[in-house]
Amino acid sequence: MTVFMNDEAFIKKGYKISTDKALLDVDMIYNYLNDESYWAQGIPREKLEKAIANSLCFGVYEADKQVGFARVITDNATFAYICDVFILATFRKKGLSKWLVQTIVNHSDMQGLRRWSLATADAQGLYSQFGFTQIIKPERWMEIFTPYSKPQ
Repeated sequence: MTVFMNDEAFIKKGYKISTDKALLDVDMIYNYLNDESYWAQGIPREKLEKAIANSLCFGVYEADKQVGFARVITDNATFAYICDVFILATFRKKGLSKWLVQTIVNHSDMQGLRRWSLATADAQGLYSQFGFTQIIKPERWMEIFTPYSKPQ
């Protein structure tokens, strides 16, 4: 399903957001996550491709060039985890990340969820605008964390 999110201010400037995976620039996404992100450095390309295939993905585009990305891991009924959110450096400070998160939380398939989750080291201010808070009872949450090792 293709979803083009309408926000007149961004559309007039030539931007769009779509969930059409055929539009994704997987090379750009991989290069950003592997080389520039703090959370996915060393990710094998095959893992990223599988993650994209099994997630609801949002691409941010200026004309036909992809300038941002986000993935949502969800069952479309009770839970969604937002991850791999980024806007390329030259396109930041334009409000695109805020528009992207707004588009995600307002997506028709994401309505009525019981819980949203995400992890961030530096964007709490962005996500708090949409109701995200610190985990109320972190002692109830557990994880197995196996970071990727970046090839030397």
